[in-house]
Amino acid sequence: MPIQILRCTTGEPRFQALVRELDMDLTARYGAVQELYSPHNTVAEIETAVLALEEGTPVGCGCFKLHGPETIELKRMFVRREVRGRRIGQQLVHALEEWARELGHAAVVLETGNLQHEAIALYTRCGYQSTPCFPPYDQLPASVCMRKPL
Repeated sequence: MPIQILRCTTGEPRFQALVRELDMDLTARYGAVQELYSPHNTVAEIETAVLALEEGTPVGCGCFKLHGPETIELKRMFVRREVRGRRIGQQLVHALEEWARELGHAAVVLETGNLQHEAIALYTRCGYQSTPCFPPYDQLPASVCMRKPL
């Protein structure tokens, strides 16, 4: 089935539903440690979000926010477990990178967790490289930060 990538905002109810699934997944992986990260995962009112739809059903999401004058930060990247392995995450990353380029941004940073091996593999495939963790993640125990020039 072809995947449709739809630009939206983080206020989109389907985006919010996927983020709730993401939060459940992260809590299952990290337990109480996830509570340290929750305050940094809010994405209210972000205009640069995308949904991956398969036959109209949301199967993945992501967004970005400004991180610096020419840099954006990927946030809330998620693909439902039952459709993983089909390169939907890669499509989401590429769509967000394309949008960032359109807006004139020069680089992307992101934070993921050290237990999210599939996410680290995805970002590596997409050309991201490890970088020292940036605040607030430099003070949090499970963080892996990555960067890519656009």
